[in-house]
Amino acid sequence: MMTKAEFVTALKDSLPEVFASKAGAEKAYDAFCAILAQAVSTGEGARLPGVGSFTVVQRAARTGRNPQTGKTINIPARKAVKFSVAKGLSDSLK
Repeated sequence: MMTKAEFVTALKDSLPEVFASKAGAEKAYDAFCAILAQAVSTGEGARLPGVGSFTVVQRAARTGRNPQTGKTINIPARKAVKFSVAKGLSDSLK
């Protein structure tokens, strides 16, 4: 799996005319992540053409089981982030 440092290096190397240093590429990466997190946290989600989309889904309350004790527990309803892969990216994996 690609780490943040590897991604920043690849970003700088692929766009040397835009990013003169790794620091500039890292600032762009951090800004991208912050914008993505803001879009998801407001509930509107984000669509990245060619990559996929991030949406917020509501998970219903349910009962579960503690695997150590076997006791049933109540799991409350909550919001979760769902990622759906774009068709083009999914097809390229085949």
